[in-house]
Amino acid sequence: MLIAMAVCAVMASCGNHAGHEGHDHGSEIAGSAYGGQGVTGKKVADADSNDHGIGDEGIHDEGGDVHEGGDEIILSPEKADAAGVRTEIAEAAPFRDVISVTGKIVSAPGNDRTIVAAIPGIVSFSGPAVEGLRVEAGKPLMIISSDRIQDGDPVRRAKIAYETAASEFERASSLVGDQIISRKDYEAIKSNYETAKIAYEALSKNYGQDGYAVSSPSDGHVKQFLVGEGDYVTVGQPLASVVGDGGLYLRADVPERYYMEMKRVETANFRLPYSSRVFESGPVLSYGRSSETSSYIPVTFNLEGGDELIPGAYAEVWIKTKERRDVISVPVSALTEEQGAYFVYVRMCEESYRKQPVSLGLSDGNRVEIVSGLEGGEQVVTEGAIYVKLASASNAIPAHTHNH
Repeated sequence: MLIAMAVCAVMASCGNHAGHEGHDHGSEIAGSAYGGQGVTGKKVADADSNDHGIGDEGIHDEGGDVHEGGDEIILSPEKADAAGVRTEIAEAAPFRDVISVTGKIVSAPGNDRTIVAAIPGIVSFSGPAVEGLRVEAGKPLMIISSDRIQDGDPVRRAKIAYETAASEFERASSLVGDQIISRKDYEAIKSNYETAKIAYEALSKNYGQDGYAVSSPSDGHVKQFLVGEGDYVTVGQPLASVVGDGGLYLRADVPERYYMEMKRVETANFRLPYSSRVFESGPVLSYGRSSETSSYIPVTFNLEGGDELIPGAYAEVWIKTKERRDVISVPVSALTEEQGAYFVYVRMCEESYRKQPVSLGLSDGNRVEIVSGLEGGEQVVTEGAIYVKLASASNAIPAHTHNH
């Protein structure tokens, strides 16, 4: 008697939705078309031998939130909302073919900058000298001091040379009009003055009490420090390499058998090993031809720089090519996997779900093509599918026992 009441309660939960979905809940409970055991034969006999009318494997939940009968999972709307369960209608729509390859984030030419020493001296760092250090344009990275070198401080020498040249130029300017000095001598003095001025101004703007401040020419991060604390450096010696923000490319290596598909390529999706997010590239910039030493075609996409994109990081890449129409696809988050088989959960009505096996086609990282298992029009769980799965599993084992 009680088993009949439980079955009726499950059927009543969907009401007229069963007819709308084209799904017979009564027959599903009696014996599921997707492999569920249903409430038949032995289970009815077991129920009759139990004082409560339902055995340990029967339908029973005093809270009324989650039930299971055959392949049908009953999950209350309140529980579904709390678990973040979201759905969408599976519809046929355009979907692009995909070439799955690996790629790498690389800096655009000119985005890597090498900082060199403008004066000779001893290096001391302004902060931690670690690779990957975030830098800002104009903010000192290190100080070069020339106080203790044999030739003396080059900035002070440049200042003396500039002041001397300025004095000579001022004197020559007053004499050339009276033709006391020749025009040729005047031009030579003027040139010497202008050279001394440029040299002094270039050095003095970064010069302070502690010495010459070395800074990054742009915002970015340090790729590599090329000197250590206390090292002596000469003019023009590389000190560090800096990668500026922005100016990033995604480079993917595509097997040459896809060469004819390259004409249809516009963008690509990619995922980095340190993030679960799937990014979309900018437009394709170029694709090359395979060389005699390689069987791969380099394809380069533009990227908008950001803190999440690190030059040198490898990526899983889905290159999107020609478009196909009338393809049923679902978000990757809709899938659950069991021993190599894939499933989605379909919402039958407000609180009823069923587990649906599906066969997969291509994936672009965000969505995956459904080759079979969905006909279109089903309301598929796209977020929180794992909670629906857990709700189903939790009722396969008795939640509690009765003691009398």
